[in-house]
Amino acid sequence: MLNISNNPLNKKVDLTKYRSAGHVFGKQYYKYFNRFLTGFALTAFIILFFPWTQNITGRGEVTTLTPDQRPQTIQSPIPGRIVAWHVREGNLVKKGDTIMEIAEVKSEYFDPQLVERTGQMRDAKAFSAKSYEQKVKAKEVQIEALKKERVLKLKQARNKLYQSKLKVQEDSINLEAAKTNMRIATTRFDRAQELENDGIISLKDFEEARLKFQENEAKLISQKAKLAASQNEVINAEVNISSTDASYIDKISKAESEKFAAMSGQLDTEAQVTKLDNEVSNYQIRNSLLFITAPLDGYINKALRGGIGVTFKEGEELVGIMPAQVDLAVETYVDPIDLPLMHLGEKVRIQFDGWPAIIFRGWPNVSYGTYGGEVVAVENFISSNGKFRILLKPDPDDHPWPQEIRAGSGAFTMALLEDVPIWFEIWRQLNGFPPNYYQPIDSGKTAKK
Repeated sequence: MLNISNNPLNKKVDLTKYRSAGHVFGKQYYKYFNRFLTGFALTAFIILFFPWTQNITGRGEVTTLTPDQRPQTIQSPIPGRIVAWHVREGNLVKKGDTIMEIAEVKSEYFDPQLVERTGQMRDAKAFSAKSYEQKVKAKEVQIEALKKERVLKLKQARNKLYQSKLKVQEDSINLEAAKTNMRIATTRFDRAQELENDGIISLKDFEEARLKFQENEAKLISQKAKLAASQNEVINAEVNISSTDASYIDKISKAESEKFAAMSGQLDTEAQVTKLDNEVSNYQIRNSLLFITAPLDGYINKALRGGIGVTFKEGEELVGIMPAQVDLAVETYVDPIDLPLMHLGEKVRIQFDGWPAIIFRGWPNVSYGTYGGEVVAVENFISSNGKFRILLKPDPDDHPWPQEIRAGSGAFTMALLEDVPIWFEIWRQLNGFPPNYYQPIDSGKTAKK
């Protein structure tokens, strides 16, 4: 019986007749509640000893395993003007397919026959180079002939010198003979003069002796003149040898000079031919660049320079392309404190954005909608966001990733570590400690840059 004295009507209300009051004020209620609390405490205590898988979580995005499979843009190495488009955004193109056609914007390349005319200039220069080559060969033949002729001329001049020296010897001998005859003639003339003075011989005999003396004297003088002429011929022969040698040396030097001039002209012309060959190749390659082609099989993402007649500079991005065949990967980021726990070959669970999943972070075996990944690269230098980049590839031992995911999609990752009791994990989280440091079985693996 509850007596409510503050009731203005001063009436007594009996609450025991109500069922709810019986549940509240009855002793039976406390008994059930205590049993519930006891059961809950026991259950919670038991759960504290359940295993919990420590993990490192991170946010990242889908990318490709190799850089050449990532989205890229196509640039033109030359400036130009858009003439025609051959694709639309979203089209699948094969490697080498024409994406757009462009035209030249520099006046020095406007000539449509530039390659042919440059090729004609190259051919003319090549013919000139051959002419120089033939001239060099002709000069070599001329030089060889002059050398042979010089040898023969010098031999002829030396023979003439030898003959002149023999003539000098002959004239010297004749001169000695003339001197002997002169001495004999002088003796006879002196004897004849004495005999004529004594009247022993006649005047006629004396005149004959005098005539003989004068003849011998004339022969002596003539022989001296011959000897002097012969000696002069020797000198002339020696001078002829020197002049012949000098003349042929001058001719050979002149021919060699002309030969080297021709060789210089040949080399210079060949250099011009090489330069023109280079220009012809450059013009041919430049003409091929007037058609922008796909560097690989892929999808046209976006035209970055649209319209017809739009001009652009070299190196400007024209169109974006996404490779058709890619090996998908996930790049995620972990805090520096967790980096020592990441190793090559580490298993990681991945949740892709847009794919339904039920995740129990501590019990990966009962999670649903996650996919397996494996660490293939750990960056050794911190990224701009203050974390380290980790690259993941599909786990070959797990079910394959969805084919519908695209590069750039978001991803949530969980790297699975050691199994610990739940009470230990709660204690670690409350104290802000990192997960347990450990090394995988294959500790010989090292991180890649």
